[in-house]
Amino acid sequence: MGKLTIGCFSSLVGSMSLDFSVKLASAAIEKGHKVDFWVSGNATMLSIKGQRAFKDYSALMKPVQELMGKGLSITACEACAEARGYHKDNTIENFKRHSMDWYLASAFDADRVFHIGGE
Repeated sequence: MGKLTIGCFSSLVGSMSLDFSVKLASAAIEKGHKVDFWVSGNATMLSIKGQRAFKDYSALMKPVQELMGKGLSITACEACAEARGYHKDNTIENFKRHSMDWYLASAFDADRVFHIGGE
């Protein structure tokens, strides 16, 4: 199997790019691929501890943690997170934080790259 790098560049409320990206990562992992997942912009909110799900509202923490247990490597843009007040001490366990060079390096050695969002 191959390596897939997904970069999610989610914008403001109403963007479905993060939801789609998580579903894509899940499908790739289920097929046996290695997945590196980069979240940038407003998608960095996925890294915050203590989130809770609401009925009929997109809540991705639980599915992402399950995917992490299956081998998903997920990384938040450190600058984007800090700019939004998401600091290292309130980042969920095993959720990495790096600068953009991590995403570029992952994309460089991936078999396929999906750059999603940025609208």
